[in-house]
Amino acid sequence: MSEIVRVVVDAMGGDNAPGEIVKGAVQAASSREDIHIVLTGLKEPVEQELKKYQYPADRIEVVPVTQVIETAEPPVAAIRSKKDSSIVVGLTMVRRNEADAFVSAGSTGAVLVGGQAIVGRIKGIERPALAPLIPTKDGVALLIDCGANVDARSSHLVQFAKMGSIYMEHVVGIKSPRVGIVNIGAEEEKGNALVKETFPLLKELDDIHFTGSIEAREIPNGACDVVVCEAFVGNVILKLYEGLGAVLIQKIKGGLMADLRTKLGAVLIKPALKETLKSFDASQYGGAPMLGLKGLVVKTHGSAKALEVEHSIYQCVEFTQQHISEKIARAIHKNEENQ
Repeated sequence: MSEIVRVVVDAMGGDNAPGEIVKGAVQAASSREDIHIVLTGLKEPVEQELKKYQYPADRIEVVPVTQVIETAEPPVAAIRSKKDSSIVVGLTMVRRNEADAFVSAGSTGAVLVGGQAIVGRIKGIERPALAPLIPTKDGVALLIDCGANVDARSSHLVQFAKMGSIYMEHVVGIKSPRVGIVNIGAEEEKGNALVKETFPLLKELDDIHFTGSIEAREIPNGACDVVVCEAFVGNVILKLYEGLGAVLIQKIKGGLMADLRTKLGAVLIKPALKETLKSFDASQYGGAPMLGLKGLVVKTHGSAKALEVEHSIYQCVEFTQQHISEKIARAIHKNEENQ
């Protein structure tokens, strides 16, 4: 039997907490025997939600807290002042090795600040990065960074490329993943100052498969497996991706329901269409791991529902069982020795 992975889930984080968060945790624990879930949250509402389900009681526990960090709160002040919040308590459990991973749909700022201040960076990592999987024509790509470092340096992007390659190879299973840097053209001389400075550094690396620049329109076609950029660009790509995907799905469904003829056609193509649209549902890919920390922290969407929470927990299991943090640490240490 595989090792048991202990995942702490912030039951109070996000727009749909604690209901959808608890539901996702129950679904995950009920589906796999290699998961033990710790729910951090206000005791009464979390336990009330748990009463709605039958679940393996020996693999879900509640660690009660007395505070909740709200989305609008200043992150640094909230982390410092709310020591008994669901986020701080969960991150502290990871730091103390009482848990393998932490999942939250709560305040992104608080999770980012807390991840670095409480869990801590891997030695040699300059900046951790948020790295969600995004759907492509042939599978998925890792977008790194999408929210942690708006003002990044070239050395940060080089580390993002290395961490992203390790993640895609060992968690997603892509051998020698292709790495591309987001640019406004394919030519090496194009781009802003950051891209121009980073491109030759990536080109010199012998431990990643760097394929050059990638334009945004090539990302959905699966032109590379690791999409490297600073967080401002990455967040714009991610939000446009999500918004356009939602509109297209609405348009397709609306078109199929337009009249009797299209409704009849919809009946015939429904199984194939359902499977196709499912591949562009971001919730099935889980959340965005914060790569570069000593322990695993995963940030899900603030609007996350049970399915995304469930898949984020599965994501934690794969990450932990593949020892990704240790592999990143070894790769960075090796790079420092060679310099």
